[in-house]
Amino acid sequence: MIRVLLADDEELIRTALAALLSLEPEVEVVAQAPDGRAAVTAALAHRPDVAVVDLEMPELDGLEVTAELASVLPDCKVVILTGHGRPPHLQRALTAGAKGFLPKGSPGGALADVIRRVHAGGRYVDPALAADALTAPQCPLTPRELEVLRLAEYDTPVSVIARRTHLSNGTVRNHLAAVVSKLGVSSRAEALRIAHHNGWL
Repeated sequence: MIRVLLADDEELIRTALAALLSLEPEVEVVAQAPDGRAAVTAALAHRPDVAVVDLEMPELDGLEVTAELASVLPDCKVVILTGHGRPPHLQRALTAGAKGFLPKGSPGGALADVIRRVHAGGRYVDPALAADALTAPQCPLTPRELEVLRLAEYDTPVSVIARRTHLSNGTVRNHLAAVVSKLGVSSRAEALRIAHHNGWL
């Protein structure tokens, strides 16, 4: 039997996946978790062969869960399941140690096939996402510019961003001006939209 942990903050999706996998004779769902921290705790308690984790969850996101399981439970293979797959997410997931990356809109039997594949030592990446990753634009922003842009998301005042990043107000304004210039847009809001669309944030 392949022992599986399911982690997703949406209960409806989690229970639907558990019901779907219960139809597979060689797959047993041994634990479910509603957030990333609970996923790590459940994995340590139940020692699953494969953990299927949502990319976006409270407490710890799917990438953080993947990295932590790679450290504390290296025999557990991780499959990332997401409704928001972007090429940078895929790259970060593979770097963190994920063995599979699958969109939530995949056909019904696809998840079981991916679970079997990674359990046998293979990898799986959704072909459309892999193709997108090969042609995706590289992020032109520096890590500091991305940090400042992320903090600017909710019209956060420059003074607050400066305090959080230990930068001067002028340096924060310079970073925001550089972001707008590099992305060829006219506002922070447009820069944020582009950064989110490309998965840079």
